[in-house]
Amino acid sequence: MKTTFPAELLVPIDRASDVPLHTQLERYLRHAVQTGRIPAHTSLPSTRSLAADLHIARGVVVECYEQLTAEGYFTSRAGSGTRVAAIRAQALRMPVDAPVEPAFGYDFIPGIPDASAFPRAAWLACLRRAFKNAQPDAFHYPELRGPRVTRIALASHLARSRATVGGEERVVLCSGFAQGIDLVARLLRSKGVKTVAIEDPGFGALRRRFQEVGIGTECVPLDDRGLVVERLKRTSASVVVVTPAHQFPTGAGMTPDRRGALLAWAARCNGLIIEDDYDAEYRYDREPLGALQGLAPDRVIYIGTASKILSPALRLGWMLAPEGVATELARLKRRIDGGPPTLDQLALAQFFASGEMDRHLRRMRQVYHRRRDLLIDALREFFPDLRVRGVAAGLHLMLDLPKGSDEREVLRAAESRSIRIFGASRYRIRTAGHDAAIVLGYGCIEEALLREGVQALAGCVADAARPRARTTRSPDARRSLAAGSERAC
Repeated sequence: MKTTFPAELLVPIDRASDVPLHTQLERYLRHAVQTGRIPAHTSLPSTRSLAADLHIARGVVVECYEQLTAEGYFTSRAGSGTRVAAIRAQALRMPVDAPVEPAFGYDFIPGIPDASAFPRAAWLACLRRAFKNAQPDAFHYPELRGPRVTRIALASHLARSRATVGGEERVVLCSGFAQGIDLVARLLRSKGVKTVAIEDPGFGALRRRFQEVGIGTECVPLDDRGLVVERLKRTSASVVVVTPAHQFPTGAGMTPDRRGALLAWAARCNGLIIEDDYDAEYRYDREPLGALQGLAPDRVIYIGTASKILSPALRLGWMLAPEGVATELARLKRRIDGGPPTLDQLALAQFFASGEMDRHLRRMRQVYHRRRDLLIDALREFFPDLRVRGVAAGLHLMLDLPKGSDEREVLRAAESRSIRIFGASRYRIRTAGHDAAIVLGYGCIEEALLREGVQALAGCVADAARPRARTTRSPDARRSLAAGSERAC
């Protein structure tokens, strides 16, 4: 990419060295071009400007530029200054062996929204208003919990859409669910917590995140009514992580009796509930389930994210916690990264205040509802005897495979037909005793490909049921499936 303005160069000069200044300058600039540190087409400073920056005679810079131009590293034209030569820079650039993820003809990756539906114009307008209206202190170091106007907007939105309780003093902004759960884990470890209960199956990276800070995990099973609280009572944990609105990957919603039992457990053991509310905004065939936090605001740390609503690229998340806990989380975040990116979060406040968030959610619910219906219709057509779970909300569902199916063989057959799917076993900690199932996301697959993809998938399930020779995956495909979706953060 060609640059319009001359680049600023940091050139080390050793005035105590016996090496002449022009030789030092030549060596440094030659090596910078060879290694790509100064890329092709870069517009270099004028000889007068660089000499002034380095506090050396202009003639030294002139001599250096003339030498490197003669060697082919630089080009010089009247009226356009001196630039790095394209042929020389490209010829000497070190090759980069970057892995290329293979594209899939039918991509049923779960937990990923439609990137093409991001409201670019509305977000850009909100970002512009945020810049225009920002006070001078917005350009100082960030506020401990995030901009107050954003926290007020979030608290109001969550109160009316998720039935949460608490004002802006309980809100702490963070960089997505990943940082939110990491901060909570670090805080729990500092308070001496040794064990946390988690759902099984569940978010694949959750167990690892706790283990990385020295906290053990105990697995609690689920059924169609959500977390089995009676099994939770048998653990030694006083902290539990749950996804009550739409469980991943089963799609179960926690029923009122289970919610009551969970809150009673927390009150009895002075426990803490961490509520992961990752895609509760998307609901289709049921009444909305309010957040657990609204029922016990002093016993629940609520974590939400814009990753499913808008885009994971924004890295915008939020925690709603008891006031004392919120203060501790904010201080911990300050020690880790110095605070949130203020201007993006001011844009988020504008997005709420302008009504763009409500408009976007209404629009995307219709889009995902339609895709979900098309997917269910296709599954009923090609898998009429199989059970489909978790269809009432979210961006994914779970399909139980025929009895006796080998989940791995189905995945291999799907890969051979350019279909990306994920086995339920990748999200289980205890895999024994569970029937084979696959998780199908419909957030980012084109509607026109849904039926066709399910028809091809039916062929894969049939192929997997027949004995056949083991196939060998390509290295790129192995990397892709290993990276896969961990439900994203």
